Amino acid sequence: MSSSVQVDVAIIGGGPAGSTVGTLLKKYNPYLNVLILEREKFPRDHVGESQLPFISRVLEEMEVWDQVEAAGFPIKIGATYRWGKSDQLWDFEFIRDGQFDPVQRPSSYVGQRLETAFQVDRAIYDEILLNHTASVGCDVRQETEVLEVLHEGDRVTGLRIRGTGADAEEILVEARHYVDCSGYAGCLRKTLGINVEEPTLLKNIAIWDYWQDAEWPVTLGIEGTRIQILSLGYGWLWFIPLGNGRTSVGLVVPARYYKERGVRPAQLYKEALSNDKIVTHLLRNATQEDTLRSTKDWSFLAERVAGKNWFIAGEAAGFADPILSAGMSLAHKNARDVAYSILELDRGEIDAKWLKEQYDTSTRRGITQHIRFADFWYSQNGQFSDLKDYAREISQDAGLNMTSEEAWRWLGTGGFIDNTSQTDVAGFAFFITKNITASFLEEDVDYKIFGYTHFRLDLVGAKEAWIANYHEGKIHRSPCYVRGDKQLPMLGICGFLAHGLSQERSAGQIIGAVEKFRSDPANMSREDAENVPRMVIETLEALVLDGWVIGRAIEGFRPWPKFNLSYEQFMHENRDVSQLLSENV
Repeated sequence: MSSSVQVDVAIIGGGPAGSTVGTLLKKYNPYLNVLILEREKFPRDHVGESQLPFISRVLEEMEVWDQVEAAGFPIKIGATYRWGKSDQLWDFEFIRDGQFDPVQRPSSYVGQRLETAFQVDRAIYDEILLNHTASVGCDVRQETEVLEVLHEGDRVTGLRIRGTGADAEEILVEARHYVDCSGYAGCLRKTLGINVEEPTLLKNIAIWDYWQDAEWPVTLGIEGTRIQILSLGYGWLWFIPLGNGRTSVGLVVPARYYKERGVRPAQLYKEALSNDKIVTHLLRNATQEDTLRSTKDWSFLAERVAGKNWFIAGEAAGFADPILSAGMSLAHKNARDVAYSILELDRGEIDAKWLKEQYDTSTRRGITQHIRFADFWYSQNGQFSDLKDYAREISQDAGLNMTSEEAWRWLGTGGFIDNTSQTDVAGFAFFITKNITASFLEEDVDYKIFGYTHFRLDLVGAKEAWIANYHEGKIHRSPCYVRGDKQLPMLGICGFLAHGLSQERSAGQIIGAVEKFRSDPANMSREDAENVPRMVIETLEALVLDGWVIGRAIEGFRPWPKFNLSYEQFMHENRDVSQLLSENV
């Protein structure tokens, strides 16, 4: 080994996770010496092209949103699904009624663009991010392989690396912090012997290729569209326009189905495309690039994602099935959290053990939630019905005695509260999740709180603790309560309700307090005030479902009034794709 280099942070992998860590470290502390090691030469193709709106917020924070927008990727305003027990197409909209107003492109991250996402050609997208990371001062080395991760127990002591070429020298990299963003390869993770869990029976393979000049199923505004997720009974297809005349079309099937068929991936892929009338129509004038790829597509989770002087982020930390388009959101989010954690470790003002525990808990919890909700979706496809029995095992592990059907109802409708006090299920707004579950189970899934007249906080067995809040380059310690794997942040609407319910209150008293609070302009803007009633109902429902609040019905008192939110605004039967097909039959 002929030379060595010392840096503050060494990042293995230059994909979106590695770029996010590097960019945010340099943004909030320009004096850090950050090295990014990427094995491949960009641009290169990669799956994971369909994004969720959360990513745009991270891109804006990275100050790279304008560059991504200038690339002209299609604007994703939602998805069209054919799933469940019928052939009916339905739309999931990011914006109300899918009414996307025409905008001149490139445009700014304002207005409706706050609620939309991108559908990206990863060859272009990843290169934009990595080049941006270099432009803000990171030392980016492509075509550089990590030959060995050196370590003493749980502490990484160095990386032995080498670039390409016969005369490339080996270099020893020594850093204060190491981050594994090497994707499924899990370079650092595997060296340290960190086990990987597969908390699901779901084992799929994905087969995909790219097509030139495919038609878009729908065009809304200026380059606004939806992806297509189309169940085949034995699997499903994705259809994702990427812009510049290119479209990603893929097939996902259970590994066991692939083995039972005993045919090559190319044949399975061809059969699936030719047997689906929507995809056949959209590809009728298109040309296949003939770069067919396949990979196993199994959800997994690293048993821990932080250690002595290292973190794991992106797909190296875990992977959730792509049915929910969540992979890139998880990668950007936990990479952002890693950057914040390293910045706080260097400041030395917050306990290092607590910072790492917070990252480990929130990252693993987020991935697990996406895996469970993906399983719930798959259970509604005939090929995956055996997953319902697995759900019962999960619920029993959580101390719940349920039938298989009740377990799926729990997985699909349970209230989850994250460390920002928001209520969602795997990134889906709470009321949307309720409607999805009702659609899948073919029954009403109502709010439990609508039958109660009185509510009180229940902290029996809970412990006071602190939870991490990530904001503008800093981690803020916020008070919370913890009971088992559930947490109750004492901030935002969660905190407002929890403080107010320390003594039992009637529904009328709670509503009165909320109205008084939101009517004061000093507390919030008029626009935010309009969303408060729905947010209070969703949060109170989540608190009841998670056991933080006990509700009861007392005769003679009015129960909580039902909130009339039109699900049709965000989920409805498809009109445009169905109409397109009927016009061309």
